[in-house]
Amino acid sequence: MSDPRYTPLAAALPATVPFVGPETQERAQGAPFRARLGANESVFGPSPKAIAAMERAAREIWMYGDPENHDLRAALAAAHGVTPAHVVVGEGIDGLLGYLVRLLVGPGDAVVTSDGAYPTFNFHVAGFGGALHKVPYRDDREDPLALFAKAAEVGAKLVYLANPDNPMGSWHRGGDLAAALDHLPDGCLLALDEAYVECAPEGTALPIDRDDPRVIRFRTFSKVHGMAGARVGYGLAAPGLVTAFNKVRNHFGMNRTAQIGALAALADGDWLAHVRGEIARARDRIAEIARENGLEPLPSATNFVTIDCGRDGVFAKAVLDALVAQGVFVRMPFAAPQNRCIRVSCGRPEDLAIFAECLPKALATARG
Repeated sequence: MSDPRYTPLAAALPATVPFVGPETQERAQGAPFRARLGANESVFGPSPKAIAAMERAAREIWMYGDPENHDLRAALAAAHGVTPAHVVVGEGIDGLLGYLVRLLVGPGDAVVTSDGAYPTFNFHVAGFGGALHKVPYRDDREDPLALFAKAAEVGAKLVYLANPDNPMGSWHRGGDLAAALDHLPDGCLLALDEAYVECAPEGTALPIDRDDPRVIRFRTFSKVHGMAGARVGYGLAAPGLVTAFNKVRNHFGMNRTAQIGALAALADGDWLAHVRGEIARARDRIAEIARENGLEPLPSATNFVTIDCGRDGVFAKAVLDALVAQGVFVRMPFAAPQNRCIRVSCGRPEDLAIFAECLPKALATARG
């Protein structure tokens, strides 16, 4: 018997995934993590109203979800001052990035991103045969003007930029990004990942005409809304691009219960304010723990803090490994010089107490 006849592109791709999940590491260690502080989830949980709505919806899980995501799109449109025609809903930002790349990128098409930025985007570009071009970070921030200059140089069809940024936690003012768009070459689309924008200072979100065809902005219910496991993301773009998603998206990909939970979460402004307060408190505590151990926390507009370990990537990896060995799940940037850091998600006081207990031992081990 012969193997399946893979496409040449698929056959040439390495067998890899962007992330090794905490569950995989737990199985390898034979024990659960004591503190799960690596995936930028919200340990503060979803809105109680969202939980109640999803519990009620579980009785109707025998039905498919609405393939048009009508109610959620209408509510999102109202929240953002656009029309439902400007909103596309999908299986997290990751799923929407996959659809976007499928729409725009064929074998050999140029795409631009930052070296060390969110890797799932790169994974999708590789999967469709795109030619990925990278620019370095500047002062631990993504460099919009360098990204747009590279796009002009290589004739890119798509540029990826996260604001606020993962993995560094840095950010740009929305007005500055809007001004930088004047340098985006004609015919190139900016995929702006705003997954963490609800955690950021006022004025970080991009102010832009809702019909501007140069940008699609991505948002998620995985971070401050605490619904990472539900996989609900959405994009805000000109209606023509939103309509194009309907050509390629999985129309039944959105879980019915997740749609209902997201709708309830969106309506609970009090819970959102509560979680923002918890994130601010946790960021301050993580920064304090870092300084107590002679390390430098970087400014953050996200639900995590990136900590400069003061040496190089080898040392930071040793610190990370020593934390994991003690049952503390954290992650780190994967490209130099940002890989001198570790990245710690916001947690509850009891989670951060474990981190505070384990970090000095991890540093001693790494320096050993």
